[in-house]
Amino acid sequence: MSVASKYVGVGSFVIFTLLPLLCTSAVTYYLYTHQENLAAFSVLQWSLLSGILMFACAFAICPPTFLAIVMGFFLGWAAFPYLVFINLGAIILIYSLYRLINFSWIENKLLANPKIRKTLDGIKNDELKLIFFTKLSPLFPFAVTNLVFAVSGARFSNILLGGFLGMVPRTLLAVYVGKEANVLSQLIDNPNEGTLSKVIISALLVVSAVGMYIIIKKALEKNI
Repeated sequence: MSVASKYVGVGSFVIFTLLPLLCTSAVTYYLYTHQENLAAFSVLQWSLLSGILMFACAFAICPPTFLAIVMGFFLGWAAFPYLVFINLGAIILIYSLYRLINFSWIENKLLANPKIRKTLDGIKNDELKLIFFTKLSPLFPFAVTNLVFAVSGARFSNILLGGFLGMVPRTLLAVYVGKEANVLSQLIDNPNEGTLSKVIISALLVVSAVGMYIIIKKALEKNI
C-alpha cells in the first residue's frame, strides 16, 4: 500500500467515522444543557441553524437521520421542510464540490476495470431507481453515497430526485419518532425503541436490498 493510499484511508476513517461520532456527542451534550433555548427558537433561528446543518451533513460531520429525530422532537411535523432543505442542499454542495475538485484519479480507476465500466453502463437506464433504493436504506452513509454517485457519472437531476425520494420515508419516520418522544434523554438513548419504528426500518432495509439486487443483477446479466 502506498503512502498516499494510507493517508486517504486514515482521512476517510476520520471524516466518515470519527467526525459523525464527535458531532453527535457534541450535539447531544448541547441538547441536554440548552433544551429550553432550542424549544424557544423562532422560524428565523431554525432557518439559520438549518443552513449550518446543511454544511455539516454535506461534509459527513452530522448524520441527517439523527438531526431529523432531534428536530422532530422540538418541531414535530414542522421540521420536515427544514430537513428537505438540509438534505437537498447537502446533495447540491457535494455535487458542486465534485465539480470543483479533480476526482479523475478515482474515475480512471473505476473505468480501468472493464467489469465495473460495463456494470456502470448497464445501470444507466435504471440510474434513478438505484439512487432511490440506495437512499432508502438507513445503512448507507449520506455523504458517501452522494459522492459515489457523482464520481460514478450519475446525472445530477437523478442524484437530486432519487436522493429526495429516498430520504422522504426515512425522514418522516425519524420526525415521527422524535415527535412522539416525551423525554429527550430517552429519545437520544433509544431512538428506535418502538415496535412501529423497528418494523418500518426493517421494511425499508428489505425494499432497498431487493431493489438494488434486481437492478445490479440486471446490469450484470447484460455483460454476459
